[in-house]
This record gives sequence, structure tokens and C-alpha cells, in this order.
Amino acid sequence: MSRAVKYAERAVTIAAQGAWSVFEKLNSIRPNPSFTPKWSDKPLLKSWQKEKPPLGWPRTTDSLCPKCVPEIRQQIIDGKLPHEILLNEKVGEIKAQIIERDGQILMVKDCPKHGHFEDLMSIDTAFFRHLEEVFPGRDIRAHNDDKLHNHGTSTVTHGRGSVLTIDLTNRCNMMCDPCFMDANQVGFVHELTWEEIKTMLDNAITIKPRRQMSVQFSGGEPTLSPYFLDAVAYARKVGYNSVQAATNGIEFAKSKELCRAAAEAGLRYAYLQFDGIGNAANSHRKVGNLFDVKLQAIHNLHEAGVDIVPVTTIINGINNEQVGHIIQFALDNPKKINFLSFQPVSFTGRDEAVTDERRAAQRYTLSHLAHDVKTQTGMGEPARDWFPISFMSTFSDWADLVHGPNHEWGQLSCGCHPNCGIGMALMIDKETREAVPVTAFLNADRLAKDIAKVNDAARGKFLSIVGVALALLRNYDPTKSPTHFRILDLLQKFDKCFGATGRNYGKVTGDRTMADIEQRRADRWNFLFIAGMWFQDLFNYDFRRTEQCIIPYATQEGEISFCAYNTGIGWRNIIEKMHMTATLTKWYEEHGRHEIFAGGKKVGMESSQHTLVLNQAHVDAAANDSLDKLGIAKNAREEKLRAREAKLKQDAENARMAKLYREHILGEKPVEGLVSIDSIAPAPRPQAEEPVMGD
Repeated sequence: MSRAVKYAERAVTIAAQGAWSVFEKLNSIRPNPSFTPKWSDKPLLKSWQKEKPPLGWPRTTDSLCPKCVPEIRQQIIDGKLPHEILLNEKVGEIKAQIIERDGQILMVKDCPKHGHFEDLMSIDTAFFRHLEEVFPGRDIRAHNDDKLHNHGTSTVTHGRGSVLTIDLTNRCNMMCDPCFMDANQVGFVHELTWEEIKTMLDNAITIKPRRQMSVQFSGGEPTLSPYFLDAVAYARKVGYNSVQAATNGIEFAKSKELCRAAAEAGLRYAYLQFDGIGNAANSHRKVGNLFDVKLQAIHNLHEAGVDIVPVTTIINGINNEQVGHIIQFALDNPKKINFLSFQPVSFTGRDEAVTDERRAAQRYTLSHLAHDVKTQTGMGEPARDWFPISFMSTFSDWADLVHGPNHEWGQLSCGCHPNCGIGMALMIDKETREAVPVTAFLNADRLAKDIAKVNDAARGKFLSIVGVALALLRNYDPTKSPTHFRILDLLQKFDKCFGATGRNYGKVTGDRTMADIEQRRADRWNFLFIAGMWFQDLFNYDFRRTEQCIIPYATQEGEISFCAYNTGIGWRNIIEKMHMTATLTKWYEEHGRHEIFAGGKKVGMESSQHTLVLNQAHVDAAANDSLDKLGIAKNAREEKLRAREAKLKQDAENARMAKLYREHILGEKPVEGLVSIDSIAPAPRPQAEEPVMGD
């Protein structure tokens, strides 16, 4: 019966091909002009109006010197230079070339003062070319934004954004390597007041195009802020439907009550730090039972109605072998996990002074991710099934069109540079756990071109829906889709994502209930999106990426590109010092110390019972030791320890040679009563953990 249904559906798709041909010809006659929606002062863009930055290679771009920037930043922090220099001068900027060499894509650049730098951009030229070729172009230029976007050459100029990040506090209950914000190590506390939080959220909705973004509360650890729940509720109140917390999960694992309270306040997603399967795979975070914490957090949050997005910082030699394990974990738990985010390491924060040796060994790119998924799971052809996440902006443009000119918010749109982020989608049957890449049965490239033609004609809601329905059907191959997947499932899944018809699949607005959540979860089909988001560092920085950032930070000094804030010129260090809440000493006196889990300390939890399915072989796997075998440091702390030991050895050797010189060349005799340098024992090796803020 199933095969007969598939063949019948194949006949429907063939008929849709013919119907599309007629529709396309009629649709191309005298297209309508674009309307200007309520959420923008500029009209919707036609596909041919979308600008593109220089792409391909070789090409030249604007970058930063990895040595000049930290020096100048420190002068600003120390008060020797005004921060306004960043608004008026091209501080630390140098030209960079993106080239091909030996089948790889590299960024190479030269600083007149500090010399030559180069770093890896991609291990697969065909994959890199594919991502840039299918990039649909930039979104509407940001406007009505002068108050919030004024950061010199780091200013965000294009797009509406996708995730607005607000760091509630720089305090954290862990001491991680890597940590792009260097939490607990900067010597002061930067924690937003309630008025500052409200102001940032109020300001965010003034920018045009008015953005239906995900608001992500981060840190540090956002749950340590006394205003965490209030911030979630207020974000919902001002109109943001997708409110997230970027969290390590400790507080959520410890307290089901906190999970329930967060869900009631309006928390929709927990962006959960998740480095691998098993405690060994998480051991580099130095928490004794961290994987158990993750499982309990997932269980508690899902039970409360919050969806979970495991977020994995991928580092070669640390956890790159975990890509397949994590995807298998999601496949085994399709009712609880529908999004995975892999983030290749960015050498910033504690890792900004990384050695060339460690950087080369640990560098991980988006191309590594695509190939590791293929190698470790057998799924996903790099140049067929992966697309830049900005590829979806064509579909968002269609949603903006059908929602009409009176809609209050623009559709969430990920219009970032094609080198920033990628994605692959799997369609998973929650009942049988069968999984198939969506692009194996849906011609995504041709579908996007078809939808662009529908958008450009601007025929109105009804004809735009008809056109996209025909485009979906003609690009769908039912013989390659999951066994029980039907055409109706395809159309409903698309409608559920973009809300075109107005059908109720369960509300996502601020007044949603647990019944709405359960209604959305009842869908048999899990659209598992596997994303890769590669944040820049000083070694691969490209201003063409910064200016169309979709993940801005809301700060007391406006909204700043994620990379400009954390990794480029380093606005984070400057702004947090400018708006410092208190020194650590003062904070401790007034508030005491919060608990920190480091050095193997375990988290105490009320329960460790969960309903997640685990692959025991993955749970029991040993930690990645490939860097140990190569004799390469795994993190900044190890590099400091090795440098310290090398200096002690060098000092001892210098002292020994000086002693020999005095005795044998100058003829001096050893002074009696003094300890010989040869008898001095080496200094004891420092402990792996440095002093931390907490107990």
C-alpha cells in the first residue's frame, strides 16, 4: 500500500510540474511593485535588488591584525585612549586575501608591524563555492537605527537580525575552556540592572526593519541574574515570541521549579551547552558529572514545556569525534530534540593569545563539520544537503509577502554572510525514527529559485500560496522521502514553519499555554535542523561578515555585531569596563560568593531520573586524547603552565651557565654557606585550575 501511495504522489508531482509551467508564464506578466510593510520604512526587496558582498576567490577584504588589536584595546581599557577612537579610525585594520592553496581556502594577511598571518577557511573548495553560489543576497538595509548602530567600521548595516543577545551578567557557575567572554576572570562584575534590561528590549523594537527576533538571554550564566525570569516575561510582553536562555543547564538540572517558572514566564528555548555524549566527552569543562547535569536539564525543561537546543563548541582534538554521537542522540530522542547547533571554536577570550601550534591543531571549520557529519553518520552530502543559513531568507521573504503590509513584525530572517553559518535538515519519523535529509527528496536549490519568482511577482496572499504549493510539489520526489511521509505532511510542515494560512498548529505567542505546546509537539514529523555557526576571531576576521551580522548584542552602547563584540575589536571588554557594576572585592562584600563548579566538582541534583534514550557505547567512550599524543596543549591554561615551566627551566639553565662561567672563566670560587644552584629543586607544577571567583 505504501509503495502505491508513493507512486500516486509521484503522479501528482508530475502534474504539478505542468501546472507550474503555466503558472510561471502567467506570473511573469506585469509583476506588481513591492509594498512597504508596517514594520519597515522601505519596500520589500525583489530578488535582483539584493546586494551581495564580494564573493569567490581570490578576493581582498578588510580584516584585523591579531597583535595590534589587543594592544590598542588594552590602552582603551586602561584609559590611555578614548573609546571614540573606534568610531572614527580604522583601529588595527589591515587588508586580507582569501585564496586557494593545495585544495584548501585560506585567509592570509600581513601587518607592517607584526608580520604574516594565515589561517584555514575551508578544507573543501567545492563546498565553499557551493555556499557562496546559493547565497541569495543581503536583506533590507537597517534604518531608523542611528541611535543603536554607531560603531565605526564594526557597524551592522544590513538586515533585521535573527537573535538579539543580552548578557544579563558576567558571573558564571563554571570555569570553562574555551570561554569567549572570559567569565569569572576579569576582576569585576558587570550585571545589568532591571532598568537597563527593559531599555535594551524597548530600544530593540525601534529599529527598522522591525525584527521578530529570538531574544537570547546569556552571560556568564543568565540564571544567576536576579532578573532572569522578569527579563523573559518582559521580552514576551513587548512582542518577542521566541525567548531563549543560553545556559549550561546547572540551575535547571537542580530545580524543576525553576524550569516551570521559566516556562510560565515565556521561555521557549534553552540553548544548552552540550559538548558530547558521556561525562568523558565533557571532562574538559572540569565538572565531575556534567553529562548527567545535561540529561537532567533536558528532562526537566522538556517536562515544563521548554524546547532544548544542544549547542556544541567543536574543537579539533577535543570533541570533534562527538559530532556523530550528538546527532545520534537527537535521532534517538526525536520528541525532545529538534535543533542542534554546532559552533566551531573561535580563538578569543581566554584563547585570544593561542599559540600558532595549538591554533593549527584545533582549528575547525564549517567544512570540517559537513564532512564529519557525512563520515560519522553516513548522512549528508556536503555540496547537496548543506546550505548557508541565509539561504532560508528567500522563504522568509515569501512569508513577509503573504502576511501582508499591515503585519506588525517582519518574519525572522537569517540573512548573514554565507561564510558565517550553514544548515542541513533531516525529516525524522518520531514513531519509527527513520531519518532522511530533506534535500534528498526536495530539490532545495530549484525550489528557492521558484519561490523567488513568486516573491518578485508580488501577486498577493492567495496566488503566492498557490505558487509556492506548486513549487513544493514539482520539486518533491516522494520515492526518496521517509516511508510514511506524505504530500500533505510536506505542505503542512511548510505552513507550520511560516504561518501562511493562519491555521492553528498551537500558538507561539506570549499567551500560549501548555495545550498549545502539546499541540505543536503532537506532529509526527520532526524537522531536525543541524546548524553550524562559525564565529570569527582575529585570525580570520572579515568586516564583510560583520556588517550583515544577524546576532547582535544589545548593550549600554547600542547593538553590536556578535563578532565585533566578542572577537574582533573586542567591544565587550571595553563596554563591560565602562559600565562595571562593582569590583570583585566590593561585590563579595555586598552579595557574597556564588557557587562555582570547577576542578572536578560535582553538581548536586534532587534527581537523576530522566526518560532520554542513550547509546551506551557512546556514553562509555573515552575522552579524545589525540592532542596528548601529539604533545599539544589543549587550552590556554595548559599553554600558560607549559610556558611557566619552560621559563623556570630556562632560568635554571641560565643560572647554571653563569655559575660555570664565573668558576671556569673568571676563576671565582663558590661562596661557602650558599646553596648551589644545582641543588635547587624545580618549582612544583601549578595546579590545573587557577583561582576562581567563588568558593
